[in-house]
Amino acid sequence: MKALLSIKPEFVEEIIEGRKKFEYRKKVFKRSDVSSIVVYATKPYGKVVGEFEIADIIEESIDQLWDNTKRFSGITEEFFYDYFKDKESGFAIKIEKFIRYEKPLELSEFDSSIRVAPQSFCYIGD
Repeated sequence: MKALLSIKPEFVEEIIEGRKKFEYRKKVFKRSDVSSIVVYATKPYGKVVGEFEIADIIEESIDQLWDNTKRFSGITEEFFYDYFKDKESGFAIKIEKFIRYEKPLELSEFDSSIRVAPQSFCYIGD
């Protein structure tokens, strides 16, 4: 099973360049069979740009999560703590084998059943 994840373009660039190996989330998938992520770069880009395998999903206290992932966070410490403000724990999806699509796709080209980009993520078939 795959999930389509909306990610800001500046973070997508960090993933492509290999500087960001963790995608942070306040909530993750309820399904346990999600093994890969299709990446939608949000507006102003607004395209499906590639996909990656999930190496691991880490759930820890906010301080522990930062300590264990900061080297390849692709974000500043300030941004991290602002994002997780008022949360006791968070998630880091470990990125493995990012594959950039040769031609970025409109959502409708990628999957005609998806009308709008997900706020966070949505499940999609294999």
